[in-house]
Amino acid sequence: ANQTCNDPDTKYSSHLDYVCTCTADKTITKTGGQPTCVKNECDASRCGSGQTCKDPNTSPLSIKDFTCTCDNDPATKATGTSATCVLDECKSNPCGANQTCNDPDTKYSSHLDYVCTCTADKTITKTGGQPTCVKNECVASSCGAGQTCNDPNTSPNSIKDFTCTCDNDPATKATGSWATCVLDECKSNPC
Repeated sequence: ANQTCNDPDTKYSSHLDYVCTCTADKTITKTGGQPTCVKNECDASRCGSGQTCKDPNTSPLSIKDFTCTCDNDPATKATGTSATCVLDECKSNPCGANQTCNDPDTKYSSHLDYVCTCTADKTITKTGGQPTCVKNECVASSCGAGQTCNDPNTSPNSIKDFTCTCDNDPATKATGSWATCVLDECKSNPC
């Protein structure tokens, strides 16, 4: 069944020289007997990356009955074709505390393309890893002219903890806003 026979020498003296060939795969032959004709469709790497292939029926007449199953989601499978596997890298919470995650491409072939964004400062992001979320409030010129700014805590959740100190009077300070600096030009007796 599912084989062809060829007898190259039909003389009565030649015995068991016939060749059986599988009809589905002509490379499978046996001289003097029946070859085992199988067709494992998984041998051809029919499934995509991150998938497992199973061929339940390796009969040479069984075609496109192989199943591709996603390794990361066994419920996602397809018969006779590659499965559409989704890899949501944000599912494992790869971003740190006070960060949000966005995976713009959930195809299985895309890897490390997720983006972590600091919740306190959405301009701080990193693709494929955790950004360092800091918020130095002194960078934004929080203090006025003639003042020095100091931000002791650059955590993204720390807001308005910067200190403005008057350059001409270090005792005069304000936290979270400009200091009220006094400039008494007569103090130095210029006259």
